Amino acid sequence: MCLTLKCVKKLLAGRICCVGVRLSLAVTVRTILATDCGSTTTKAILIEHSGGRYRLIARGEAPTTVEAPFDDVTIGVLNAVRELEELTGRQFLLDGRVHTRQAGSNSDDDIGCDIYVSTSSAGGGLQMMVTGVVKTMTAESAQRAALGAGAIVMDVIAIDDGRAEHERIQRMRSLRPDMILLSGGTDGGTITHVIELAELILAANPRPRLGSGMKLPIIYAGNRDAREKIRQLLEGKFDLRIVDNIRPTLEVENLQPAREAIHDLFLEHVMQQAPGYSKLASWVSAEIMPTPMAVGKLVELVANEGRINVLAVDIGGATTDVFSVFDGRFTRTVSANLGLSYSICNVMVSAGIENISRWLPMRMDEGEMRNRLRNKMIRPTTIPQTMDSLLLEQAVAREALRLALEHHKQLAVRLKGVHVQRTIGEVLGAIEQETLVDLMAVNLIIGSGGVLSHAPKRNQAMMMLTDAFQPEGVTELAVDSIFMMPHLGVLSQVHPEAALQVFWNDCLIPLGTVIAPRGSGKLGEPVGRLSVSGGEFNIVGEEMRLGEIKLLPVAPNRTIRIRFEPTRQFDVGAGYGRAWEGEVKGGAVGVLIDARGRPIQFSADENERMLQVQNWLTAADCI
Repeated sequence: MCLTLKCVKKLLAGRICCVGVRLSLAVTVRTILATDCGSTTTKAILIEHSGGRYRLIARGEAPTTVEAPFDDVTIGVLNAVRELEELTGRQFLLDGRVHTRQAGSNSDDDIGCDIYVSTSSAGGGLQMMVTGVVKTMTAESAQRAALGAGAIVMDVIAIDDGRAEHERIQRMRSLRPDMILLSGGTDGGTITHVIELAELILAANPRPRLGSGMKLPIIYAGNRDAREKIRQLLEGKFDLRIVDNIRPTLEVENLQPAREAIHDLFLEHVMQQAPGYSKLASWVSAEIMPTPMAVGKLVELVANEGRINVLAVDIGGATTDVFSVFDGRFTRTVSANLGLSYSICNVMVSAGIENISRWLPMRMDEGEMRNRLRNKMIRPTTIPQTMDSLLLEQAVAREALRLALEHHKQLAVRLKGVHVQRTIGEVLGAIEQETLVDLMAVNLIIGSGGVLSHAPKRNQAMMMLTDAFQPEGVTELAVDSIFMMPHLGVLSQVHPEAALQVFWNDCLIPLGTVIAPRGSGKLGEPVGRLSVSGGEFNIVGEEMRLGEIKLLPVAPNRTIRIRFEPTRQFDVGAGYGRAWEGEVKGGAVGVLIDARGRPIQFSADENERMLQVQNWLTAADCI
């Protein structure tokens, strides 16, 4: 029997039928190689099946070589894999390429691997422009589709975006995206406005970023009644693909066909034009995936397998990605101007000096703070050398994470335009757009990025996530140890068992659990009474006051039993004033009782505020 990769992706108890382009029989997957071609660094990991489970064996990295003078992404891949060879004494390269063993080959053959997969964000990743008739409806759905497919959305064009026609045309010409997603209208509705958008694209005649002789790919995912007219306008001048409507009705959002088309065009156009990618594509056992899309796939898998709500963030030097799965619905957003090196001054401007300085336990002159952050922007690879510099960088990280979550909440919403029944109280009161992000309902928060994964103390990473996201109720926190999530995300598409085992055992570092009552009051007022049993703890009815935190050092894989009896103004998950009791997990940090209220309250007096922050950092063992 001879099966192609695209036809067969069948996993049965650790045995897989998709390790090569062609297979003749099922084989036991023993060795897995995965690479992530980033914008600056290519990371390679080696996973092996040993002792009945899959574990990370080694990691290597090398500079990415997609740009001049090399102009070949595979050089960086080979260099990263050579480091794995040096670390393990094994051979993975043969005839100048990653060697993948054929199905049915001798299992004792130590040359090569059984599966090789890769992701990529080199060369700027996948850059898209999306269009829709109504900015808060079809255009927003199109944006969610593009972001979920791993794209960076350069701009959103809509009929009601407030720009003149010539401004939209100039914007399309100047951006030069990799592709455009054209949407608009519900099936059976008017076609006038979506045709107007198509005519704008035709007038602008934008050129693709890569491949000067190529036609710009356009995906049409709008009103089906307009398809023939769209085809007449755009076919021949652009590489037009027509898929099912993103919003067939106001009550339904159908993103998957558009996402699949985006991924296919990414492989056919963007990857084929980027230097060396066609060669890399011939090596891998599964299609190359955009790095953010791979992370999203893993977050979805973890949430769906555990039937939990997950919030994940990757904070980098230039951008911050936020991923969430609430009640099975996946959302990804990219805050392209929020980062801790190239974009650190954007964080300073967006958050404001006052919001950054509120997290500092010492006084710092505003001019000095601005100069330090500007120096970081022009020297992005520097790392803090003093405690003051570290505390400042972590304060900026808190604000970048906070702003990224606020941006995420705006896009992770229930469908606009859908009729929703309201109570009389809701009608008379001010109603905000209902977001899917419920910080009381989130079960797991995952942090990734250098400032979190490589913080000098894990306690600092836990406090940054807690301060920025301000989870409510009972929430587990963790960090990605060495940014393995992209590798495991693309692996999950062909071998989910291996991806999940390595994720839980080697990738994820559990920090612990945060218990945070929701509510507000006056600083110093009682929030509730805490009782703890298990291990060395025997706390009965200890009073917690607003503004306090308490760290219980509970080791990983250990649990304690907690009972928290809040006052009537506070809720730990059982309702306002109702006691919550249950088993909670420890971690590298432990269990954090956060009685600072939601939102976190700061003293109005500057000296008291600094003492307040100093006490928090000391209580959490951060300094």
